[in-house]
Amino acid sequence: MRSELMDWAIEYLLPLAGAVAAGGLIGFEREYRGRPAGVRTHILLCLASALLMLAAVHQVRWMFETPHDVIRIDPVRMAHGILTGIGFLCGGVIFKEGFSVRGLTSAASLWTTAALGILYGVSFFSLAIGGTLVTLVVLIGFRLLEVRLPQYRHMDLTVRYAGADFATESELVALLARFKLTPDVMTHRLLPAGGGFELSATFRRRGAIPAEEIAAGLCADPRVVSFELAPRHE
Repeated sequence: MRSELMDWAIEYLLPLAGAVAAGGLIGFEREYRGRPAGVRTHILLCLASALLMLAAVHQVRWMFETPHDVIRIDPVRMAHGILTGIGFLCGGVIFKEGFSVRGLTSAASLWTTAALGILYGVSFFSLAIGGTLVTLVVLIGFRLLEVRLPQYRHMDLTVRYAGADFATESELVALLARFKLTPDVMTHRLLPAGGGFELSATFRRRGAIPAEEIAAGLCADPRVVSFELAPRHE
């Protein structure tokens, strides 16, 4: 009896405990960052993947009345179905905010968590534990590395001028060059019904974008009617 209980724990409880632990660790990192998918989401996702894979691997036990020569165990099909279904959940955490797209890392962490749940479900513990550790290193370690690495930041800017008194492209570029901002393609637009003139572009620079200083510089120009300044969160 004791041996049967031990076997049952190894076959079922250990994979589920591993899945809950992996999902909890990854989810905690996402929760700490204030991301849309947190601890509970990652735990449930990893646990569900492990449960479905356990059901697929031990199919003979819950189909005991079916002749064994009829049963075809194919855990790969179950894994494929899980990862396909997770794609819809991942799409729900990706959203567009202005010109920025957010949630891609959260979607990737959900996808990875589902894959880890599959590995725990088939009791492939060496790869599952290794994958959990590598995932945490990527989410935590590389985040610390990103802070220290020089990288380009982007800002979307639209400036509207009234009537015929407007700044030229070179004037706007010169103004923003003071903040070490370099433009990509500049768009010119004549607003209808004498509404004025509009210049818009995406600018880039290394390091944080001094949005308040740029806004103050634009406000100081009497020709500016309105502007929209949106640093990208990437």
